[in-house]
Amino acid sequence: MKTYDKLYINGAWVKPVGTGTIDARCASTEEVVTRIPEGVKEDAERAVAAARAAFEGWSNTPVAVRSEYLARLAAGMEARQKDVALAIATEVGMPIKMANAIQASLPIVAAKTYAELVKNYAFEETVGTSLVVREAIGVVACITPWNFPINQIMLKVAPALAAGCTVILKPSEVAPTTAFILAEIIDELKLPAGVFNLVTGYGPVVGEVLASHPEVDMVSFTGSTRAGRRVAELAAGTIKRVALELGGKSPHVICEDADLEKAVKAGVNECYLNSGQACIAPSRMLAPRSKYEEVVALAKKAAESFTVGDPINGDVKLGPLISAVQRDRVRDFIKKGVAEGARLVTGGAEVPEGLDKGYYVKPTVFADVNNDMTIAREEIFGPVLAIIPYDTEEDAIRIANDTIYGLGGNVWAGTKEHATAVAKKIRTGQISVNGGRYNPLAPFGGYKQSGLGREAGKFGLEEFLEVKSLQL
Repeated sequence: MKTYDKLYINGAWVKPVGTGTIDARCASTEEVVTRIPEGVKEDAERAVAAARAAFEGWSNTPVAVRSEYLARLAAGMEARQKDVALAIATEVGMPIKMANAIQASLPIVAAKTYAELVKNYAFEETVGTSLVVREAIGVVACITPWNFPINQIMLKVAPALAAGCTVILKPSEVAPTTAFILAEIIDELKLPAGVFNLVTGYGPVVGEVLASHPEVDMVSFTGSTRAGRRVAELAAGTIKRVALELGGKSPHVICEDADLEKAVKAGVNECYLNSGQACIAPSRMLAPRSKYEEVVALAKKAAESFTVGDPINGDVKLGPLISAVQRDRVRDFIKKGVAEGARLVTGGAEVPEGLDKGYYVKPTVFADVNNDMTIAREEIFGPVLAIIPYDTEEDAIRIANDTIYGLGGNVWAGTKEHATAVAKKIRTGQISVNGGRYNPLAPFGGYKQSGLGREAGKFGLEEFLEVKSLQL
């Protein structure tokens, strides 16, 4: 077991005020693998004070110097990539090959992206007789989730540092190791004291202090819509800026003229990525009624090709969920789907054969789903796909938009032009056209109750900037 007994505040590893500890478990063995400090109000306040004291110096540091720090941070992350992948496979449950290719590599890309982007960003521009200046917003609290822990951290920390902000990071206590790896790298870089601070603890304690603190200028939060509402409520007390990347119930629209085999396989693969523990997971597959049973059969075949097992030592496509709470929650959704009349095509709520230990759930597909069923409305956060029939393309667009969420989505059609036309009618922040790949320079964020603001690329940088007009 790895034990971290200090927090990183004001450029040093310090003993926490709080004396409690929090245990994180291995998703596949259920054993305690990581122990971290249970930070308290005073720990969060120390970190805020350090970040506030460091802000003036860091915000006035030349852009070229901030860029160099980010480039060195990327190099440090590359050197620790295997450690990051192992931590993800252990705590989150993503198979280690995928953890290395996705979860451990994307943060490196983010750091490199901002190291380059900030060099040429126009922090000043002339607009008529005014000079418009973009300045660092100030002290930023970054509150991050467990499903893609280091990626979500880096999509906040890298642009915030690039912008000239100082940061307090409160990572998820369920998957904390990668945050400590990041802090170790930053400590080695000798980033000025107070520019980056790490405080671990529970959301209702540390998170609430950060969201409500008058010396915090902005909160950037990724997590559930329920928790996002609470963050926004607390932040409103001091009218601080809030960026929220919240839940989703993304549609995967298959048009009549789509290549069914490619479209269905892609939809299942994306729905089950990270065992379905992704806010952008396309968990609603919308299929034309004329080809519905063919789509269902293809989805069944694709789902049953997913081998389930040990994410660290096994050659598998699907690992466990992160916790017993999450596993039980997903199984309850599966039971609810059956109870509400959906057809269970494959999978189910039973324990996968031979996997009594670990937080495993069978890859599951439901057919004959209507958009009013619980499994079509709620974010399940597990490997559960609901296939919904539609009669016309207009009907498909209506169903796709019939949700409180608007984070992601996919459209598959016979041509890029056809798929693009449909995609433009879906109210969501990011949508893939015929399998278009993730672009680290494109904005990521949601409509409706999927959040506020955008991450990634210049759009992510601008979240951390204030705009000032100098009337000349």
